[in-house]
Amino acid sequence: MALKPSTMLPLGSDAPAFELTNAVDGKTVSLGKDYDSAPALLVMFICNHCPFVIHVRDELGRVAADYMPKGLAVVAINSNSIESHPQDGPENMKRLAIQEGWEFPFLFDETQEVAKAYKAACTPDLFLFDGDCKLLYRGQLDDSRPSNAIPVTGHDLRAAIEDVLAGAPVSIDQKPSVGCNIKWKRGNEPEYW
Repeated sequence: MALKPSTMLPLGSDAPAFELTNAVDGKTVSLGKDYDSAPALLVMFICNHCPFVIHVRDELGRVAADYMPKGLAVVAINSNSIESHPQDGPENMKRLAIQEGWEFPFLFDETQEVAKAYKAACTPDLFLFDGDCKLLYRGQLDDSRPSNAIPVTGHDLRAAIEDVLAGAPVSIDQKPSVGCNIKWKRGNEPEYW
């Protein structure tokens, strides 16, 4: 497992467009069509096998369940190569989403172009946008890691979501997410890598 921090895409960046297939129901989901009226959008780069994602997976589900009724749109994207990590393929993604009871789409980024557009580097890598699709938060869920015995609370992400939904300024003191590196297809590694 190669440990990698988030690249910390510049605050104020526009949300890169995407059009990807939901592994759960096979429907196409796109940024503009499906999320144009949401007051906030959380884009999570996750996968099935990463120990860092497994460690926070329940809290990611709770965050979505707590804030989707308040207007937060949530989408999870898996960009890992299934050539090297078949356990992250669409069928296993579907199984995981159903098992976890996720009400948000779990999209498969087969070409890895969406991960590149977001400059995603690790799993989990979290991006929170306002209603104008401007980036207001990118970074960690909280200070918990698989080996540090700090409880998983979602504190950092929850505080940012609360601020965005309230129309309040989001603190610019943001810590990068840390996790397993995205599993790029051979020869497909991005320039920022």
